[in-house]
Amino acid sequence: MKIEVLGSGCPSCHKLFELTKQAVKDMGLKDEVVYITDIQKIIEMGVMQVPVLAIDGKAVMTGATSDIEKIKGVIVKYSDTAGFEAKK
Repeated sequence: MKIEVLGSGCPSCHKLFELTKQAVKDMGLKDEVVYITDIQKIIEMGVMQVPVLAIDGKAVMTGATSDIEKIKGVIVKYSDTAGFEAKK
């Protein structure tokens, strides 16, 4: 699974990046979380608000959040890992 946080480098974007890394760690996943500040990539994704949480190249959440459980839920929902829910 490819997990990306896209943003402009603002504090909200960094916070989503850090929370997403923590969520991945808490869930016992080995996937790397990548932080991308390339505005062209954000535009190509068709989103108008940052930060963006993307899984496997698809924007799955936009806007800032401080709710790590929401992030975990989004990861579970869009995970293609077979049997992942059993590890939750």
